[in-house]
Amino acid sequence: MDMGRESRWEKDAMTVEIVFALVTAGVLAGAILAAAWVLAPALGLSGAAESRVRTVGALLGAVAGAWRLVRVLLRFDKQRRMGR
Repeated sequence: MDMGRESRWEKDAMTVEIVFALVTAGVLAGAILAAAWVLAPALGLSGAAESRVRTVGALLGAVAGAWRLVRVLLRFDKQRRMGR
């Protein structure tokens, strides 16, 4: 791969991959958070326990979203360096 300036196609591919990573990370984080919000009342939790489940859900969602974002971008970078 040419180590010079990136072509328009490469820039567009990078933009698409970044948007894909952000969207899928947000969907994953939102799904985990939504599961925590549904799970707390479904288990009959109230007060502090419900709050803890929702907080843990938010933290897990944030971690999973960040993991997904980094994983997708690293995979794209690896493929780009291999010339695919």
